[in-house]
Amino acid sequence: MSSISFDVEKIRKDFPVFSRELPGGRPLVYLDSGNSSQKPNQVIETMREHLALHYSNVGRAMHVLGAESTDAYEGARDKVAGFVGAPSRDEVIFTKNASEALNLVAYSFGNPANTDPRFTLGPGDEIVISEMEHHSNIVPWQLLVQRTGATLKWFGVTDDGRLDYTPDLITERTKIVSIAHQSNVLGTVNPVAEVAGRAHEVGALIMLDASQSVPHHPVNVTELGADFVAFTGHKMAGPSGIGVLWGRAELLEAMPPFLGGGEMIEAVWMDRSTYAPVPHKFEAGTPPIVEAIGLGAAVDYLTEVGMEAIEAHERTLTAYALDALREVPTLRFIGPDSLERRGGTVSFTLEGIHPHDVGQILDDQFGVAVRVGHHCARPLHLRFGIPATTRASFYLYNTTGEIDALVRGLHHVQKVFA
Repeated sequence: MSSISFDVEKIRKDFPVFSRELPGGRPLVYLDSGNSSQKPNQVIETMREHLALHYSNVGRAMHVLGAESTDAYEGARDKVAGFVGAPSRDEVIFTKNASEALNLVAYSFGNPANTDPRFTLGPGDEIVISEMEHHSNIVPWQLLVQRTGATLKWFGVTDDGRLDYTPDLITERTKIVSIAHQSNVLGTVNPVAEVAGRAHEVGALIMLDASQSVPHHPVNVTELGADFVAFTGHKMAGPSGIGVLWGRAELLEAMPPFLGGGEMIEAVWMDRSTYAPVPHKFEAGTPPIVEAIGLGAAVDYLTEVGMEAIEAHERTLTAYALDALREVPTLRFIGPDSLERRGGTVSFTLEGIHPHDVGQILDDQFGVAVRVGHHCARPLHLRFGIPATTRASFYLYNTTGEIDALVRGLHHVQKVFA
C-alpha cells in the first residue's frame, strides 16, 4: 500500500522537467511516457551523487570506492527483485534494455552449447508470438527461426484490439510462447495466466515483455506464471541504458552465456573457460553501474508513491481520456474503447489527417508531446490497415487538465485540415 496519499501536484514537483517552459512560453504537456518516462529528482540526485562521490567499477576493485559501488549496484538488484516479487535476487539479470533481455533468451534456444531439451530447437519445432508485439519481441524470434529452421506462429488481434487467443495454436511442438503483458499501442492487458497455463500444459516455456506493465501496475512475476519476464528502466522513472531479465533460477542455470568477457567467468584457460554463477554469468564486462543504481532509486520512488495508487490514478486518467476523445469528430480508437483489461495508453487516428501532422501541430502550437508513427509495432498497424497512429500515454504525473489540452489541440488540428 502507498505510504502517502496520492497528490498529483505534489508528484509533479518531483519532476524538474515540468518546471520548464517550451519555446514561446508554452507549458509542457507530456503524454509520451509509453515511449520513455520523465525522471524525478530522487533518481537524478541519486545518480549524480554516486558519480560524484562513490563511483568505481563493481565486483573487482579492492578499495572503499569499489566496495561502495558494488554495494549500491547489488543493492539495486535487491530492490528490483522485491519490486517484481522475484523469489531470489539471483534471478534478476541487468541488461541494457528489454530488447537485450529478449534477445538473451532467444539466443539460448537452438544453441549447440545448450543440450537441455527445453531449449533444443530445430525444424518441426514452433515459437508462438502475437500480432500486437513490439519489434523487440518479433525480430529476435525471426532471427532464431532463420538459425534453426523452426516455425514462427502468432496469435492474431481482434477488431477491438484484443488478443485473438486460440489455445490450439500452442501445440506439443511449441517450445516457447513470447507475448506482451500489455500492448504498447493498444493498451490491452493480455490474459497471460491463461496463456501460460496452456504453454506449460504442453511443456513449453513462456516469456513476457512487461515493459508497459511493470511501470504502471503491481506485478508479481511468480503470480503471472511466467518463466521469463523482460522490462526496461527508462519507462519506469529510471534512466535509459538499463533493463531487466527475470527468469526462473533453474532455467537461467541451464542457459549458456549470452556475451563473453570479464566478470562472467569463473576461470579461464587458453582453450576453455568456466562461468560465474547466475546472475553474473549473463553480465559480461563493466555493467551499467550508475544506471542500475538509478533504477534502484526509481523503484524506491514508485514504491513510496505506491503502485496501487499509480494504477488507480492512471485508470481515472484513461477513463477521462476515453470519454473526452469521443467528442473529437472522426476520431477512431485503435484498441479497446473501455477500461476493461487495458492500461493508460490510447492510440487513435483522425480521418484524412496523417498522424505526423497531428503530432507536429500538437507540439508546435499546444506544447502537447505525443508519439506518432507505428510505435515499433508495424505488423499491428498493417493488421488494421493504417500506416501510423497518434498515441497518448499516461503516467503518475499526468492530469485531467493535460488531457483537456490534448482534446483542444485535436479540435484545432481538425479545423486546420477542414
